[in-house]
Amino acid sequence: MKLFSLCCLVLVLSACSSRQSPAPVTTLNDIKNYYKKYPQGQPGSAHTVQPGDTLYSIAFRAGMDYRQLAKLNNIAPPYRILVGQKIHLVNVSLSSSAPKRPVSAVKSQKSTTSTVKTAKQNQSKLTTANKAVARNNQTGYVQKQTVKENATSATNSVSSSKVRWAWPVRGPILAGFSNAEHGNKGLDIGGKAGTPIKAAAAGEVVYAGNALRGYGNLVIIRHNDDFLSAYAHNRKLLVKERDTVVSGQTIAEMGNTDAPSVRLHFEIRFRGKSVDPKRYLK
Repeated sequence: MKLFSLCCLVLVLSACSSRQSPAPVTTLNDIKNYYKKYPQGQPGSAHTVQPGDTLYSIAFRAGMDYRQLAKLNNIAPPYRILVGQKIHLVNVSLSSSAPKRPVSAVKSQKSTTSTVKTAKQNQSKLTTANKAVARNNQTGYVQKQTVKENATSATNSVSSSKVRWAWPVRGPILAGFSNAEHGNKGLDIGGKAGTPIKAAAAGEVVYAGNALRGYGNLVIIRHNDDFLSAYAHNRKLLVKERDTVVSGQTIAEMGNTDAPSVRLHFEIRFRGKSVDPKRYLK
């Protein structure tokens, strides 16, 4: 009996001593799991072209100027892209600085912590370089960052390019524009299903489809090198990509695709950034 009690005491003391040195929070498996989940680096650093995508729609989703996106990826006008093509959303030179996949076991807790710290620092660089990151699981059009427009440059651009804006539809304003973080990127205008939606200004249709989650049936029109307009949640689209439209031309019918009620979500983008449509509509 004494021998049994002595063995039990030894086991208890051994267990207590093992608890004095807690296991490291970060392990090699943690790092491997990170790279398994994000094999290309930071989420959102690139987009693989899907059926229905255009360079304009990818730039629109990312909140980027389409010319900037084209330059990053060495794509020349008329900006044709292929299904399966990888479109970088941040500078490739910055992306290349993303942490590399570990190839050997971690020798100590100190070196592991240093590796994770480096990964976090590089993630921060990528996030700073691409403030408007595109994600395939986007569920709406709320703004993730505050976007402030240079009022003087925008006004000068409007006067020099002679874009004449008009309301795409008349109706109650269900939601106004907000510059706040997670604010609404445009105007939500109410109405009846089937109400004609008009082009707010003359231009070229650069996107017509429903590949952008949260926008439903969407039309994007390029008016000049600086301005785009977008018309979301339509019941039916009446134009197709590369169509030239005039101001006031019917381009769609109001609906509630990807929306809680019948409405038009209308946006104006200045060099890729959302601006308040009320500043331009007459």
